[in-house]
Amino acid sequence: MIAQKAGEITPFIVMEVLEKAALMEQKGIHVIHMEVGEPDFAVPSCVSAAVQKAYAEGRTHYTHSLGDPELRSAIALKYKQEYNVEVSPDQILVTSGSSPAILLTLGVLCNAGDEVIISDPGYSCYSNFIRFIDAKPVAVPVFEEDGFQYRPAEIAKRITNRTRAIVINSPMNPTGNLLSVEVMQEIAAFNIPVLSDEIYHGLVYNENAHSILEFTKNAFVLSGFSKRYAMTGLRLGYVIAPAEYVRCMQKLQQNLFICAGSTVQRAGIEALRSAGEDIEHMRQTYDKRRQYLIKRLTEMGFSIKVEPTGAFYVFVNVRHLSTDSYKLAFDILEKAHLGVTPGIDFGANGEGFIRFSYANSIENIEEGMNRLATYLKENFS
Repeated sequence: MIAQKAGEITPFIVMEVLEKAALMEQKGIHVIHMEVGEPDFAVPSCVSAAVQKAYAEGRTHYTHSLGDPELRSAIALKYKQEYNVEVSPDQILVTSGSSPAILLTLGVLCNAGDEVIISDPGYSCYSNFIRFIDAKPVAVPVFEEDGFQYRPAEIAKRITNRTRAIVINSPMNPTGNLLSVEVMQEIAAFNIPVLSDEIYHGLVYNENAHSILEFTKNAFVLSGFSKRYAMTGLRLGYVIAPAEYVRCMQKLQQNLFICAGSTVQRAGIEALRSAGEDIEHMRQTYDKRRQYLIKRLTEMGFSIKVEPTGAFYVFVNVRHLSTDSYKLAFDILEKAHLGVTPGIDFGANGEGFIRFSYANSIENIEEGMNRLATYLKENFS
């Protein structure tokens, strides 16, 4: 018999879209992928060279469970340079991607029945992580007219004596929007631990992303190398935690994961030190794609009330077409051969939206928009 917790995990619908697209491609159908939030760039050459060098030098053994000391020092320096915040390397725990960082953080904060506040819509895996540790996700609706910002008054209504954390994600998946400084300050003022998912930092256009550590020390920063450095398959992340939690998180790491991959940690050091030109090229390329995608969607009649300025997503209201985003996304896939993600994947308040990822070439995005325009003309004109 399957355990109840495992059986209650909801599917990650974007992966189901991707898997359906893969079956179509096996039949020779050409699909344009705008559903998956994965950089289409190769890793920076310095990262590739660092991995090879690490293997050649035999750096294939366990590291310290907190992570390679050199990498932790490099991460601390990054936060000083980019946000002017002081972080001790001893506050940093390196993980195999940011997902283990989320699990370790929730593991030291929550008992069974405790509550964690998340946005709706928001990254769909948060709620499943929370439920898996027998805590309860408490959703706060966010709205397109606000640029999907939290309304702090709505958070306040949901704080109870069981609230253990507030999750923020800026730039945000699925919307691509950033939290304002004012909202971040108001959230910090609740004096409840903030879980700040900063995985899309570095992918920001026309403004600056702020770390929660600029406003409070009562916070856990979750981040990694997958998005900014195009290192998704290398699985390297980290959490910056208040010092009093680190030892307990370390023990969880030792038991659940031991440590992150040793060779990949060496690649992370080199990425922080030498990949600046590569990531700036990627950022500028994403920005050109972002502008093009917004222009094309607007020309097709979609209303984008607040322009997204981060990550590589545009979250579009399609309620004039359908209020069943799941059905619509798969219909677009089957008829237009264009992969998109249904908004319901990100929460009940995401229903009636579609997420487009521009982590694809401008040529493919152009073709995808041409296919979408044809689909709309044939099915909704």
